[in-house]
Amino acid sequence: MLLYVIRHAQSANNDLYTRTGGSVGRTADPPLTGIGHRQAQLLAAFLSAAPPEPDEDAPSLIGEYYARHDRRGFGLSHLYCSLMTRAIQTAGYVAQATGLSLTALAAIHERGGLHEVDEATGEDSGVPGPNRAYFQTEFPQLILPDELGEVGWWNRPKETLEETVPRARAVWAELLARHRSTADRVAVFTHAGFFQSLMTALFTTGNTLTAPHLDTTNMGFGMSNTAISRFEIDEETIILRYLNRIDFLPDELITG
Repeated sequence: MLLYVIRHAQSANNDLYTRTGGSVGRTADPPLTGIGHRQAQLLAAFLSAAPPEPDEDAPSLIGEYYARHDRRGFGLSHLYCSLMTRAIQTAGYVAQATGLSLTALAAIHERGGLHEVDEATGEDSGVPGPNRAYFQTEFPQLILPDELGEVGWWNRPKETLEETVPRARAVWAELLARHRSTADRVAVFTHAGFFQSLMTALFTTGNTLTAPHLDTTNMGFGMSNTAISRFEIDEETIILRYLNRIDFLPDELITG
């Protein structure tokens, strides 16, 4: 199994923070910006591009080295995204470019879930979010989780930071159960905060990193908008081949 963990393209909240340095005016489920749509289109073109013709005179091991960095194409087989609009929109471009179906996994949402701050009181509360009928209308090609019904998919308080690592661990277990003993090439379109929790889940048995003075509050893994990270997984090993790859974007479209 090859696993590609990909952050969504620039959202309206990302743009708000870039312009103001704060979150006043943020929304619980922001869409992509104009820049975000352009990023996602370039990402889709990169992930779906036909591989170049191999150099028949090169040693076979050289070809393997190229392939490790996807210089022979990505050849994706499965696409997953969260139920947050920015992830669906980003992954939708890739699904269209590759012809693959797109499946939603509710558990790969951003840290905190869907929540909004009452600017008068400062209270940060969870909001229900869209229900099944909404997604069927707005994103008819999206394969929805069986458990999604007519109540908004979030519909609970804001998630705490401590709750994110056990969730990430459960997601990791589900992906392994589905794909570990296969040659599948899986892309998961998710969020920067969730990626931090996923990496913590991979490196530890608890909720904090084992290195001195490092935990979920002060240890980070860079993840720009539309960045790709590649994991190579078999029955015995997990190799992180590359992290935060954005070389397919021009300078003016690099955000985050």
